[in-house]
Amino acid sequence: MNAVPSDIKSSLKQHPLASGRPDPLGATFDGEGVNFAVFSAHAQLVELCLFTEDGRKERARIPLTERDGDVWHVYVRGLTPGTRYGYRVHGPYEPEAGHRFNPNKLLLDPYAKKLDGRLKWSDALMGYKVGSNRADLSFDTRDSAFAMPKSVVVDPSFNWGNDTPPRVPRSETVIYEAHAKGLTETHPRVDPAVQGTYMGVCSEPMLDHLTRLGVTAVELLPVHAFLDDRFLIQKGLRNYWGYQSIGFFAPEPRYMAQGEIWEFQTMVRRLHSAGIEVILDVVYNHSGEGNEMGPTLAFRGLDNASYYRLLDGRHYINDTGTGNTLNVKHPAVLRMVMDSLRYWVEVMHVDGFRFDLATTLAREADGFDPHGGFLDTIRQDPVLSRVKLIAEPWDIGPGGYQVGSWPHPFLEWNDKYRDGVRRFWRGGDLLTSDLSKRILGSADEFDHSGRAATASVNFLTAHDGFTLQDVVSYSKKHNAANGEDNRDGHSENFSDNFGVEGPADDPGITARRLQRKRNMLATLFLSQGTPMLLAGDEFGNSQGGNNNAYAQDNETGWLDWSDPDDALTDFVAKLTRIRREHPVLRQRLFLHSRPRRKDGIPDVVWRLPDGTAPEPRDWHNPGWKALCVEIRTSYGTPDYAASDDVIFAVFNAGGEVEVTLPVLPDGLVWENILDTAEPEAGPNCVTSDIVRVPSEAVLAYARTQI
Repeated sequence: MNAVPSDIKSSLKQHPLASGRPDPLGATFDGEGVNFAVFSAHAQLVELCLFTEDGRKERARIPLTERDGDVWHVYVRGLTPGTRYGYRVHGPYEPEAGHRFNPNKLLLDPYAKKLDGRLKWSDALMGYKVGSNRADLSFDTRDSAFAMPKSVVVDPSFNWGNDTPPRVPRSETVIYEAHAKGLTETHPRVDPAVQGTYMGVCSEPMLDHLTRLGVTAVELLPVHAFLDDRFLIQKGLRNYWGYQSIGFFAPEPRYMAQGEIWEFQTMVRRLHSAGIEVILDVVYNHSGEGNEMGPTLAFRGLDNASYYRLLDGRHYINDTGTGNTLNVKHPAVLRMVMDSLRYWVEVMHVDGFRFDLATTLAREADGFDPHGGFLDTIRQDPVLSRVKLIAEPWDIGPGGYQVGSWPHPFLEWNDKYRDGVRRFWRGGDLLTSDLSKRILGSADEFDHSGRAATASVNFLTAHDGFTLQDVVSYSKKHNAANGEDNRDGHSENFSDNFGVEGPADDPGITARRLQRKRNMLATLFLSQGTPMLLAGDEFGNSQGGNNNAYAQDNETGWLDWSDPDDALTDFVAKLTRIRREHPVLRQRLFLHSRPRRKDGIPDVVWRLPDGTAPEPRDWHNPGWKALCVEIRTSYGTPDYAASDDVIFAVFNAGGEVEVTLPVLPDGLVWENILDTAEPEAGPNCVTSDIVRVPSEAVLAYARTQI
């Protein structure tokens, strides 16, 4: 055991102690003091370290002498919210056996609700001696406290008033993926004091914009406390996206204007008041501690063998590509994840989660298991089973690509939708048949085990990849600013520059690019499934061709509000309105061209432009560029719930074409509700049986009475 400095020993008298409780984990203030409880199955001693208000000086070191099972605990009277603390943990330093205890390293509390101070990269953060010929088998004795953020005791109570979750039905959900900082960092109408913060997200200008768009949920990139990778700092960059979590209960401090967690809670309350849900992108598949050559910040020093999946004791399984993989099969780690999720729902009032690299979490001994421990635990949980759950259904581990394999009630990011729509509009052979699957909710992937048609999260773009403006402006990625010689990021983006790479002065090219964007956006909102819009796509935001802006905490990554395309924003608002007004566009049940009990008419009728039904050979005809479809309420919908709503849509990726409209009963006509070639045109009734569809355009018609 390390010797405790005399000045720290003397300060112990200021803090009367009691045994405390093993539950709840973390630091819990009760009005008279604080109960501390932390998990470690293999530690020999755990010490609680208290710090001065500025976090610079350790003022007390308290052994946790009470242990219930694998939970160490103590109660300290007189402590209040605002107390800075951390842990030092003693035990074997035997990397080859999976143990990396080093009491010289100050550790964060995995259950800390708030962190104070930024990580200062130093070799002292490493449990081993940097440069030693024994590498991570060596042992470093330097104290790391000076370089570490401190855990902070908080009272998370908040006046929620009459806040209630919007509970937007999945069939009515429109997701807006955004970055908590980048969304408002340059917004001219947001108060500079809160630009780039949680308070900026819920500022009046942003609420006005979000409600104008008609989105129902904001999905925020990671807001759990995270670190900036050392290699990025050395290159003058930062971890912008935030996929290096180090605290699963603490909001990331850099997005706070005043450094308090009530700012996050206020953001949620204000968004709820506008009818908008908050979904968090969460990273429980790995931590920011990296591989065996990474720093000792929390989990590694608390109980490395329990928190991480190890290959041979010394080395880490790396299914995430980040150096380590959290061991969610361990009961204590699974409990931490579940406690974290419930905390964000019950205390912070969020409405759902998008799980980064979710296959990692669902991987059992024999591979991905849709009925494995992690997924079953969430699905039976009375709190979490009620919120929206979205999987990123892939990782780089064995059998990692699992699109369509998740159980109800999970929704999934559908990259097949993204690529299929991009390829159709870029042009090529045999893409019409694929588009037909995507606009019907990708039933070929998702229609099983009682899943809903909303299971597919349809997106054209996301934070990871080109923005929509860049999809129509660049044929190649331009990631030189990331410092990886343009090797990072996807190389095949199914994008098109229309003859000029990047910005173009040619009005003709500009017009074609804008038309392509409208076509893709119209396809998104006319498709079955759950649409997701990337923040900024609605007004033409560009990242200069960078399709992997993870390290660009600058003008490249931030939204550029200086010259927004208001007409395009109005067009997106029109699309969300059309979707709201027509329930056949957002059905819960899949469509399979089966006769409906109500009238014997198939719920989906595919047509060639001349109005005839396509033959099997037509689906393999590379010359078929104008896909026409008539959509009704699904055949499986009960009569009492069936709608009389009917939509006829044309997706024309070829030249101008004449399209024969389906015949309607007497007293009904087709009303043109959407024409991407004339985006500002209002609804108008069609008097002819044949309409002329412009080249590369989307048109939609609704059945209405004369």
